Amino acid sequence: MNPRRAAGAVLGTGVLLCLLAGVAVTALGVRVDGTSMSPTLRPGDRVLVTPGSAGGARRFDVVLLRAAGKDALLVKRVIALPGDRVAIVSTPDEPFQVLLQEGGRGPVRRVVAPSWASQAHRTSACCGPDGTRSARPELRTVPEGAFFYLGDNPDLSDDSRAYGWGALDRVEGRVGARALPVSASPDIGNRPVLEEHRGPSP
Repeated sequence: MNPRRAAGAVLGTGVLLCLLAGVAVTALGVRVDGTSMSPTLRPGDRVLVTPGSAGGARRFDVVLLRAAGKDALLVKRVIALPGDRVAIVSTPDEPFQVLLQEGGRGPVRRVVAPSWASQAHRTSACCGPDGTRSARPELRTVPEGAFFYLGDNPDLSDDSRAYGWGALDRVEGRVGARALPVSASPDIGNRPVLEEHRGPSP
């Protein structure tokens, strides 16, 4: 398959045949170009998409998807799932605070990713009714069949803030492991965690 150009990434895809315990498993191999997922995934990294995971997404997984209205493939991080409420708040001290209320109930908590603190410097507010950037922060409910996604390098990522809610049926699969470079850990890493949110909710 020829490389496909995406906003913030160029993805070359191919089929890899892996032998696991004597059983042949076909996996989709993806080459990442671009810095939208840096430092989690760097240009030239090759990752494996989990077989049978098309159309599925789990909170904080890295997935291969097609953005709404685009044929290009993207590799991004799932942040919120159907029924969740999500917002991005900017303050002078912290320009990128991602807030999440799981299932639309209970406490609003903060999504904390290891890479964001050192890379997020531009102010950003979200979300509009379609999941894109907004003039002020507002908690929005992710619609049925949709999800909200971000890049791990938020200042240099075109993601839901640009394209709106992702569609679950446009998820090509979950990224399961890093195949290359061999010197790097196969684990994708930098998985966000949820922490208490001490500030006011939008």
